[in-house]
Amino acid sequence: PEKFDYIEDVVCKETDIKENEMKLLPLGEDGGKILLIKQKGELHAIGTKCTHYGALLHTGALGDGRIRCPWHGACFNIKTGDIEDYPGLNSLPCYQVNVDENGLVRVKAKRKDLDSSRRVKKMWKQDVNNNTTVVIVGGGPAAATCAESLRQEAFTGKIIMISKENALPYDRVKVSKTFDINIEQAALRPQSFYNEHKIETNLGVEAIGLNTDQNVVQLSNNEKLTYNYLFICTGSKARVLNIPGVDLSNIHVLRSYTDSHAINSKLLADKHVIIFGLGFIGMEAAAFCINKCASVTVIGRGTVPLEAVFGREIGNRIRQQFEEKGVKFIFGRKIEQFIAKEEEEKEKKMKKKGEESAVGRIVLTDGEILPADIVIIGIGSTFYTDWLKDSSIKMLEDGSIAVDKYLKTNVENVYAGGDIAYAPLFGSDNISAAIGHYSLAHYHGKIAALNICAKSTALNTVPFFWTTLFGKSYRYAGYGKPEKIRIYGSLENLEFFAYYIKDGKIIAISSVGADPVVSDFANFLYEGKTLTEAEINKDPFGWIKNKPKDLQERFQNELMN
Repeated sequence: PEKFDYIEDVVCKETDIKENEMKLLPLGEDGGKILLIKQKGELHAIGTKCTHYGALLHTGALGDGRIRCPWHGACFNIKTGDIEDYPGLNSLPCYQVNVDENGLVRVKAKRKDLDSSRRVKKMWKQDVNNNTTVVIVGGGPAAATCAESLRQEAFTGKIIMISKENALPYDRVKVSKTFDINIEQAALRPQSFYNEHKIETNLGVEAIGLNTDQNVVQLSNNEKLTYNYLFICTGSKARVLNIPGVDLSNIHVLRSYTDSHAINSKLLADKHVIIFGLGFIGMEAAAFCINKCASVTVIGRGTVPLEAVFGREIGNRIRQQFEEKGVKFIFGRKIEQFIAKEEEEKEKKMKKKGEESAVGRIVLTDGEILPADIVIIGIGSTFYTDWLKDSSIKMLEDGSIAVDKYLKTNVENVYAGGDIAYAPLFGSDNISAAIGHYSLAHYHGKIAALNICAKSTALNTVPFFWTTLFGKSYRYAGYGKPEKIRIYGSLENLEFFAYYIKDGKIIAISSVGADPVVSDFANFLYEGKTLTEAEINKDPFGWIKNKPKDLQERFQNELMN
């Protein structure tokens, strides 16, 4: 009987929950839980865990009408449970709430929703008589979100996704964090999902040309696709070195799961790993490799890892964190040459035709020679837009594509998103930028879909990114180059948050061990508010709505710099 498909019970008294409070409460006797929220006098009950990686949302940041995950910034509508910002694709279940005449709060939920704590928004069916075609060129998070958002926004025409990789869109952030990534488990959706919703996936195929007059995309397999709307989200490709010996084997960039697998297959206890680059790719790779090989040496042109993002003080603490784990650093130098293994040099004449020589050593700009069995190059990326050079799409000198706040290019029916989109930043005084953030790419996919469906929607999101290094999670929200940084808490204990200040305003916040401060700040900016240096001088914690545990005690010390 249907009544057994539901659980209904009293979860608390109405007086037990205050305005703007979130409560994790049990429902029924089977261990089910719901998240009860009171805002503007109304009660709402939704799923308890973020659909991305499962963070408990009552530990997140409650904003105006939405709750933001404390870990990676995904946002959910508190009334409907719908996902509104990313990462992740699934929405939360939403439960019925009633207050009876005795002031008791009753919640009614489907058992299956309680068990899964996630749902897919309603997907419209394809209409075979609707010949309107959307072609999506790209196979990353922007493509995945665009494709399913089109169906969720009642688009019933044809959807074709073109991906250069031989894999469905997957959780790309894992590429540099876990080299043993299981590509099927990392897929954002299985093939069956795309089949069910009539989303055509063309894998291992590249777009090589575009004619916007004829609305035609030329593919590497000689096929030509005609579109009514085009969404370009081809992402980035790893920057490579142009120096002697770069063609030797065991020299890798780190962009796709195949790169991760190739490196992982060679990571043995006697191998010396060289990493060139002090950014996220380099540091995440070093953290993964250090316990699996003989040595890890990180070489950088700068003098502090991740300084460009977090600043010098935090960057130096990260360096210390890595050195404590055995990672060596060489600063202010570059790789000048790769040299093959000595024994292979001697045996070169005996090698069979077509066999590759492997790298064995590197030469630095000051002449120092280091052993190198595996080299990972993580020196940034360039945009995957070469194929558009002869098209009428307006691009900047760096290869990014200029778009407006609706992600529309200079061509009426062509949109661009993800890494390649030089797009306006919400709430940033008319700044545009191309930002390679995983969450932002997801969001761009949704905005492109809404605008293709004639549901005019401007970009309205706050850049949010994260990394995890040796079990410590670093989070950051905002954008811009600060004039100064103010840090509260303890760098030594890796328990702090930092304000990034420009022109008297806080343009960004980073944190470790201070959740949900960064999510709270992202909500703050999203709601159109401005935090000034004068305000934090008066009270560095006054603006925080969702305060971390023991805030005053743990973060009272300001680290002057």
